[in-house]
Amino acid sequence: MNILAPVRRDRVLAELPQVGTRATSGLWLSLSVGGEKVVQPRRPARPAAPGWSASHPTPSPGLLGYGTKAPFSPCSSQCLKKEAALHVRKDFHPRVTCACQEHRTGTVGFKISKVIVVGDLSVGKTCLINRFCKDTFDKNYKATIGVDFEMERFEVLGVPFSLQLWDTAGQERFKCIASTYYRGAQAIIIVFNLNDVASLEHTKQWLADALKENDPSNVLLFLVGSKKDLSTPAQYSLMEKDALKVAQEIKAEYWAVSSLTGENVQEFFFRVAALTFEANVLAELEKSGARHIADVVRINSDDKNLYLTASKKKATCCP
Repeated sequence: MNILAPVRRDRVLAELPQVGTRATSGLWLSLSVGGEKVVQPRRPARPAAPGWSASHPTPSPGLLGYGTKAPFSPCSSQCLKKEAALHVRKDFHPRVTCACQEHRTGTVGFKISKVIVVGDLSVGKTCLINRFCKDTFDKNYKATIGVDFEMERFEVLGVPFSLQLWDTAGQERFKCIASTYYRGAQAIIIVFNLNDVASLEHTKQWLADALKENDPSNVLLFLVGSKKDLSTPAQYSLMEKDALKVAQEIKAEYWAVSSLTGENVQEFFFRVAALTFEANVLAELEKSGARHIADVVRINSDDKNLYLTASKKKATCCP
């Protein structure tokens, strides 16, 4: 019996969310679904159709609806500088695509991938998660006590995939409690306030604390600037330079979002889900490859030699 809820239509990813080049302004995020490309251009805000965001064109057959009802900012777009994206690829890894087509993804569809969200107090970690998971924004600030989590289910390349988003407290007194939940993360999201330089400076320490419980070589890193709606273009430009520098130093992918307007929130989490899924499938293929090699070694072993070796060992032990 399947006890899990069905995957929402706007959580189905048929291809890797891409970052495409535009002549006007750096990199623009595009989502490729069902063979059709949806590029996020600058456009005036317009009333959203039911279940469809104002930031996206009218749905066509085979295209999925990314249905957040957050207002779209005409000045936002998914404009990223080239340095912001460390995982720029047109498609999923060929081995991942092939494995999904041949149903060789092992236990990936049954696992729950852990994503932890860390950062200073009141930078907007809870609002970020709530905007994506519940499509809500609460203006009344409530500090997270200890930890909380949300579960989101996706379907990537036809394979079910679950993300467990852990919202950790930013208060110093809860740090010891929250850190006990860092272990086993497959992705770490470090959030800072785009209007608070100190919160950006603290991101390295938050990452260091999270990596104490995880293998740095097996975790994806994302640096996320929140509250973009409160920044003027000039202020954001200055903060972006510092943020990109930090992102390069810690080898993280940089995003700027607004939980109030919903700008880039859904696109960001699709990116997290896609890259985490890809990493999981590649790890599963490595494990299955190692098991296959071990089986071949056992099958090709010379039974006679093994018997002789056992006899020699027995003779030395018992004269």
